[in-house]
Amino acid sequence: MNNKQETPSWFTGSTYSEGSVVLNPFSGDTYELNAVELSMYDFIMGCQHMWAMGIEPSAGTLDEFERSLKWFTKNNIKAYMALLD
Repeated sequence: MNNKQETPSWFTGSTYSEGSVVLNPFSGDTYELNAVELSMYDFIMGCQHMWAMGIEPSAGTLDEFERSLKWFTKNNIKAYMALLD
């Protein structure tokens, strides 16, 4: 786990000061995320929940969602595969 990651300048979501262990509710897999990874993960999941409720994303939110997914694949592919794929 990379504890020295910096939050990308384009990320406007909430940024946590500490990481945590996250559970994939579908597979039961868990993965420890650092603060930046957890911030991105929660943003991604929050977007997915909003869209599941029928809330349309703004262009900026959709762009940030896609950038967050790409960020995860580049910075922690194992966490991406365990939690988001």
